Amino acid sequence: MTVKETKWWQSAVLYQIYPRSFQDTDGDGIGDLNGIIERLDYLQKLGITAIWLSPVYKSPNDDNGYDISDYEDIMDEFGTMDDMDKLIEEARSRDIRIIMDLVVNHTSDEHPWFIEAKKGKDNKYRDYYIWREPVDGDVPNDLDSTFSGSAWEYDEMSGQYYLHLFSKKQPDLNWENEQVRQSVNDMMNFWLDKGVGGFRMDVIDLIGKQPDEKITGNGPKLHEYLHDMNRASFGNYDVMTVGETWGATPEIAKLYSNPTREELSMVFQFEHISLDQQKDKDKWDLKPLEIRELKTVLSKWQTSLGHEGWNSLFWNNHDLPRIVSRWGNDQEYRDRSAKAFAILLHLMKGTPYIYQGEEIGMTNCPVSSIDEVEDIESVNMYHDRLSKGFTQEEIIESINVKGRDNARTPMQWDDTVNAGFTTGTPWLHVNPNYKEINVKAALSDQQSIFYTYQRLISLRKQHPLIVWGEYELLEDTADKVFAYKRSYQGQTILVVVNLSDEPQLFNCDTQIKATWISNTTEKISLKDMVLQPWEAFAVEI
Repeated sequence: MTVKETKWWQSAVLYQIYPRSFQDTDGDGIGDLNGIIERLDYLQKLGITAIWLSPVYKSPNDDNGYDISDYEDIMDEFGTMDDMDKLIEEARSRDIRIIMDLVVNHTSDEHPWFIEAKKGKDNKYRDYYIWREPVDGDVPNDLDSTFSGSAWEYDEMSGQYYLHLFSKKQPDLNWENEQVRQSVNDMMNFWLDKGVGGFRMDVIDLIGKQPDEKITGNGPKLHEYLHDMNRASFGNYDVMTVGETWGATPEIAKLYSNPTREELSMVFQFEHISLDQQKDKDKWDLKPLEIRELKTVLSKWQTSLGHEGWNSLFWNNHDLPRIVSRWGNDQEYRDRSAKAFAILLHLMKGTPYIYQGEEIGMTNCPVSSIDEVEDIESVNMYHDRLSKGFTQEEIIESINVKGRDNARTPMQWDDTVNAGFTTGTPWLHVNPNYKEINVKAALSDQQSIFYTYQRLISLRKQHPLIVWGEYELLEDTADKVFAYKRSYQGQTILVVVNLSDEPQLFNCDTQIKATWISNTTEKISLKDMVLQPWEAFAVEI
């Protein structure tokens, strides 16, 4: 069996919703499930196939829902399980599937399992988590948390430490325990039986961790666990799964997504997204993007999976700054650079993901003080770096470039108060530019970014070439020009994008049969062409 045995998710386009920030219907300033239901017609107009829903489970919200206290109940702020059932049903009636965010590397410390586990070393849930004795009166080893500081937290009552690779309120599950694996499978089947379309699997590459050896990602039993999970749950349904795998290479991605291995449909890899951080440093240590490197990395992922894996395509998500501000020009060329990034990505091979607001060109929202920041990762980093001698100005600059709140400001629906997101006080500040950048304005302008996304989604549905075509990078171009061909069954398209604020020369001696999409009204002639700043188009040749 090869990947050519077509699955619905190979020609799909997904839309990620961050529920807290999408649409509030009850005036509490927090988005809710009814708000998503209200906006399904909008998403149907855009043309998407499925919604990836960031976590809506019961949670104390230490990490905005990625700390789950009950996998089979809904967070009060978002609504009820009846609302969730209605969302699944209303989406299905519009041919839209709901993809749940599965967070099973860790739970909340308020999950009943952990509450039981803390009661003592002989409790039957103790082994659901990872506990270790102190070493020389201190932490078991020097593993760090992603959110700064040690990954070990001391439990006074038992005199042991428990592992948390994220917040101390997110204790890591012990996947070596068969009962943990069984409990997770049962929970997944609970949701699959409700009719969800699959799962996005949060930091799934960490479940095979071996903390004593200081192995966190890609542990030796990781793929065994995923294969067993497939067999016991989602492999028995017509659904898709995508794993969040920060350390994946193409060879590792094949282990996850080669259909013969019966693991996942695809993975998110982040190699391209790390190109603006200094080598061997963390994401807050900034460096300018080099387009040459972007071409190399994206092209590698286009060609190296072959028929042994499947690719996901994305610029943005709830953890990443908005691409138009990050690598585009969100001032003079906001409209054109947003379309350029869309055209570049959506005509590649793989399943594209759109993050809420990306389709109208929403931008980052700079802050001037840590008091304006909600995100736990940014706040922890701020205090950690202050103690290491960084200046407030340096730290705030890093947060404005890379902080997660950039993606989480409320969706901008119209130019009324709070951008039409809420009648109350929004949980996170609304970007002040909502009066110009909003859905209502986008829908009323046939040349808007929205209609570029709508057209790209439509092209993917119409043309097998976009789903299955071979990919070839044009090497002989200006550094800032990203050009590639896609070919399938005698048909070829050429995609050309100027990723800069300056005009660029482009030359390709071939005839144009038809223009598929363009972000300018410029005449396209491939021979000795001067590309305008951020000009992007796709032509059949």
